[in-house]
Amino acid sequence: MSVNVKVSTAKGQELYRRAKRRIPGGTQLLSKRPEMFLPEQWPAYFSRARGVEVTDVDGNTYVDMSMMAIGACVLGYADPDVEAGVKAAIDAGSASTLNAPEEVELADLLCELHPWAEMVRFARSGGEAMMVAVRIARAHTRRDIVAFSGYHGWCDWYLAANLGDDRALDGQLMPGLEPAGVPRGLRGSALPFHYNRLDQLKAIVDAHRGEVGVIVMEPQRGESPAPGFLEAVRDIANTVGAVLIFDEVTTGFRMTDGGIHTLLGVNPDIAVFAKSMANGYPMAAVIGRAGVMEAAQSTFISSTNWTERIGPVAALATIRKFRRERVADHLRTIGNLAFEGWKRAAAKTALPIHTEGLPSLTHFGFDHPDEPTLTTLFTQEMLERGYLAYNQFKPSFAHQPSHVAGYMTAVEAAFATIADAVAAGDAASRLKGPCARRGFYRLTS
Repeated sequence: MSVNVKVSTAKGQELYRRAKRRIPGGTQLLSKRPEMFLPEQWPAYFSRARGVEVTDVDGNTYVDMSMMAIGACVLGYADPDVEAGVKAAIDAGSASTLNAPEEVELADLLCELHPWAEMVRFARSGGEAMMVAVRIARAHTRRDIVAFSGYHGWCDWYLAANLGDDRALDGQLMPGLEPAGVPRGLRGSALPFHYNRLDQLKAIVDAHRGEVGVIVMEPQRGESPAPGFLEAVRDIANTVGAVLIFDEVTTGFRMTDGGIHTLLGVNPDIAVFAKSMANGYPMAAVIGRAGVMEAAQSTFISSTNWTERIGPVAALATIRKFRRERVADHLRTIGNLAFEGWKRAAAKTALPIHTEGLPSLTHFGFDHPDEPTLTTLFTQEMLERGYLAYNQFKPSFAHQPSHVAGYMTAVEAAFATIADAVAAGDAASRLKGPCARRGFYRLTS
């Protein structure tokens, strides 16, 4: 492991200023905006990524103890097995007038991992796969209303929740999502309920009898399901004739070989995967029961780039290695080391924090009224010590206990600085730039 951090990120900062003039919002993914981490200091762009190391365009090399490509690179950056498969696919030709045989192979593998599923459709990103899933479900039930819990992307069906109440999505992981551009006619078609609040789902169903055609949720995220909750949701879907969709875009291929729902004992009608299933290469899958999935043939769902070869090849290589190397066990080990390390560092510095999430989707938070400032200061302190770090950590197969040990040495030093700032009441003045921002907002400069 070689950490080489210089003082300047000038080239990256200038490139981002150019990007904001040319690209609305500055980046293609909200979660990669530098303002979300460390405004005016975050490196923003990379020139190389391998294992757990990222080199930015200024030549600084960091150890990534943050989100590993927003959770996509579950094996680590540029995993050699995945890269070898992709390079062979490129050499053989990534697209042609004919179809790639690997998509059939991948469909078989996904159904093997999820015996309740019988059919598969592919896409290349989580957001569009969720659009496909809801379209299929609506086509099957011939009903418009979607009851949902949690965050499910940028698509019209989801943002429609904010047409009736502009804060309806604020409690669903990401606040401030604006429905501008979403047809007003979709108002009332997407109705939110909170995880573990069965009463809220029942109220939606009772108020819209015969109209709820789809129930969408993550089977688990930061909070464990209350006893009987998922089973009751399954029963409600059966009773009202709704299609139950489990969004496994984030949770899939992190806690087990496939969807986390297989550990929870409740099967949906459709499950959606992306992110980790191809270790950073564009790939997504919608799997489901044949009786539901056949509805895809009654509506138009089609895209040229869903037929290219690289995505399925990367997914096959990723999933096979994930199973062969028992990657889920490794992720739990590394994630638990992070959990325990944060707690020890907090206790050592008398800094109140809380930890939450699955071991493979870890998170901590400062128990302080000005938590955003403290988190920004943490990111600043860690960057100066050679780490891309945030209050979230998504471990990968490339992370080793030695990485966590080095990281925790830096965390203890950063926590000590933050504890001192809290005692002095001057955390904001220690920032070298603005405080990080949360949720969706419009960039004005």
